[in-house]
Amino acid sequence: MIVQPYLFFEGRCEEAITFYQRVLGAKVGMLLRFKDCPDTPPEGAMPPGSENKIMHADLRIGDSTIMASDACGAVPADLSSAFKGFSLSATVADADEANRLFTALGDGGAVLMPLGKTFFSPCFGMVQDQFGVSWMVIVQE
Repeated sequence: MIVQPYLFFEGRCEEAITFYQRVLGAKVGMLLRFKDCPDTPPEGAMPPGSENKIMHADLRIGDSTIMASDACGAVPADLSSAFKGFSLSATVADADEANRLFTALGDGGAVLMPLGKTFFSPCFGMVQDQFGVSWMVIVQE
């Protein structure tokens, strides 16, 4: 079994991919736009102007794969009751890399827990990126 995160960016997927390429060195394995889908979507299923939006992409980050989409109406508009208790965790080699990654991910976002020493790591912190994705950055001892 493989379990992978699938992130929906509400129309900002291409921007997020570019950001993750720059910050995390993400490599795009596949990218499919709605206009390139071999099946014609049911009438009214896609909002007008969404044909160039990303239907599906997979990003390789280190040894991990993250899938992403613009969603374009596939996610209910009222997400107030949706599960929000998750973060992506990035394990890095040392404090210098943790600082670089934490700062880059936090650009335009928010620090949730500053980087610092904890009982389980010499350097750990939590940050939310500009797309609302929460990240835990950790140096593993």
